[in-house]
Amino acid sequence: MRILTVLTYYRPHTSGLTIYVERLARTLAKRGHQVTVLTSRYDSSLPRQEIVDGVRVVRAPVLMRISKGVIMPTFGYLAWKLALENDVIHLHLPQFDAAGVALRGRLLRKPTLITYHCDLELPAGIFNRFVNQIVHGMNHLAGVFTHKIVAYTEDFASHSPYLRRFADKVRVILPPVELPKVSQSESDAFGARCNPEGRRPVIGMATRFASEKGVEILLDALSNVLEHYPNAMVLYAGQYQDVIGEEVYLGRLLPRIEQYQTRGHWQFLGVLNPAQMSAFYPHLDVLVVPSLNSTETFGLVQIEAMMHGIPTVASDLPGVRQPSRMTGMGEVVPIGDADALAEALSKIFADPDQYQGDLEEINRTFNPQTNAEKYEKLYLELMEELS
Repeated sequence: MRILTVLTYYRPHTSGLTIYVERLARTLAKRGHQVTVLTSRYDSSLPRQEIVDGVRVVRAPVLMRISKGVIMPTFGYLAWKLALENDVIHLHLPQFDAAGVALRGRLLRKPTLITYHCDLELPAGIFNRFVNQIVHGMNHLAGVFTHKIVAYTEDFASHSPYLRRFADKVRVILPPVELPKVSQSESDAFGARCNPEGRRPVIGMATRFASEKGVEILLDALSNVLEHYPNAMVLYAGQYQDVIGEEVYLGRLLPRIEQYQTRGHWQFLGVLNPAQMSAFYPHLDVLVVPSLNSTETFGLVQIEAMMHGIPTVASDLPGVRQPSRMTGMGEVVPIGDADALAEALSKIFADPDQYQGDLEEINRTFNPQTNAEKYEKLYLELMEELS
């Protein structure tokens, strides 16, 4: 099967969305499919075309940026060319260009589906509100033209205004989660570098430094945690500098973070590769996902942590609360409530054995092969309907 996957940002850009798509594309390629990714050349140092893990990646040059989006003059031409060459068109939203690609799928009678990763909600501001409305409009058109829409969970599907609008098209497929195994010596070496003083407890956060991620909620909770656990520290894995559209947010929070850094209570680790993430999780006592809005719909890092036996604390957001509920390996707290976050952290620190889960079942449920098989069945179903 020839599968065209379309999204605005792809690897090496790091986000839950890009990691999801990379895992799916790579797994489908290993299963014998011909997978092509059409995306932006958001960094001019990236090649226009390359093969990565058996996946062909085609990058459209970027003329300019608008907020977190990009303008790509040759994208339309590439979309037509690649749509003609492939059997299935798989879009990943939010994406400004998705409507045009979905329309091409309709006109060419190619099975077209969307994986809907989150509701778009840009930072406050008149211009961002304008951009939000445009992207929402284009996403709506994409939903009209596409044949099926995939959501991560029933919980998110039933709460998302977008997915409720297209409820008759929605299918639920759990996301793919995997990390490479690392040796004990590699894990120990990582721990010696990131926490040489052996501080405990260790709170992990793994995400881009972005306003919707709720970093300030963790900062507010940390002062309370330190009253009871004065040796606690935060290990922050993920891009925190030069995050597109988030420079002001970082500047606002950085003075507070630097105060904790000087006292050994906060460390930025930067972007970690998959093997480094496998070494990162075992050195945590808990992972936090204090996200503030529906741009977070699940939090793949929660499952990654749980696969290593690490519990989580997450905001009570549709979808985001599901990993804890499915596994019993965590706590869910009200959105934006720093006191509740601190209380949940203390609860886990006091009785970690209460948050043990079935790691084999978690690995089986979220295995990329399981995810890919369900997409294959959906692709074939749509091909039969259109034949």
